[in-house]
Amino acid sequence: MARKPKEIVISESEYNQLLVMSQSSKLDKRYVDRAKIILLSKEKHTLDFIVEKTGLTRKVVNKWRNRFRSQGIEGLKDAPRPGKPARITAEQKAMVIQKACKKPSGGYNNWSQQRIAREVGISQGKVNQILKQAAMKPHKTEYWCGKSSDLEFKSKLINIVGLYMNPPENVIVLCVDEKTQMPALDRLRQGQAITYKRNGTVALIAALAVHTGKVTGQTVKSNKTDNFLKFLKKLDRVYHHKTLHIIVDNLSVHNMEKVKEWLKTKRKIKVHFTPTYASWLNQIEIWFNILSQDVPKGGIWKSSQQLISQTIDYIKTCNSIKTKPFKWMHNKYSATN
Repeated sequence: MARKPKEIVISESEYNQLLVMSQSSKLDKRYVDRAKIILLSKEKHTLDFIVEKTGLTRKVVNKWRNRFRSQGIEGLKDAPRPGKPARITAEQKAMVIQKACKKPSGGYNNWSQQRIAREVGISQGKVNQILKQAAMKPHKTEYWCGKSSDLEFKSKLINIVGLYMNPPENVIVLCVDEKTQMPALDRLRQGQAITYKRNGTVALIAALAVHTGKVTGQTVKSNKTDNFLKFLKKLDRVYHHKTLHIIVDNLSVHNMEKVKEWLKTKRKIKVHFTPTYASWLNQIEIWFNILSQDVPKGGIWKSSQQLISQTIDYIKTCNSIKTKPFKWMHNKYSATN
């Protein structure tokens, strides 16, 4: 006769957490299996039944049941491995990206991952991981992101990546830029041929809250300093009483005297500039690319107002049902929008 496992006591809160874990498509499979083991044990199924149901060994099933009995949900996590865990700092990640974007010195024609690893002081595997996540190939040095001649490139790069990966406490990090010249095109069929009529263009200024994914945007008639300053004031109202760190590129309208004068009156707002010719560091550019694929591309617009209305509706939709941040971590980068 099959043996029944010892009773496992689960609180309502733990049961709900385990249920979510067991049905998750995002968690690693090992955590899903561990949650299933506990739920099946709670239902007083036999050890043999659980083994058959999960496809795991008796030893593994017993291990996680015992861990749960002694530690609860926390016991289902992997135990820390001996030794100090390896950690890539924001500075090291920035250095890897910086080197991959520039042609090496010393007579070399291109970088190898091994040489980058040696100079940065991390393993070649970590270098490979960073470059893969950033979609960079060090043997190709002609990246447009490598054309920056900014003497402060490294310090600005480290500062911005640091805001993404390890921001100060209780601050909002915003990436701000303008997307201009979005064409409102109407398609006209003349016999077998299709022609296009240009019904004006639309310009959008937007801010991406880096750690929540929320987007604040408004359309503007032109990319001028006054419009940029009005948008900064809007952000000040939207995030009232919050400390803001705002990342922008080096476009002249972002650094005009009237903008500087207004910022002097706002101690809780700090502006960070990307290095020259390195606007790729600004995460709003990622969101603009997604916007371009979802809205203007392939659309038919009888007027620019139609495109404006749909763009604003798109921002509302993003904020209500699909808002997720682009996650920058020391060992993983993923755009989860």
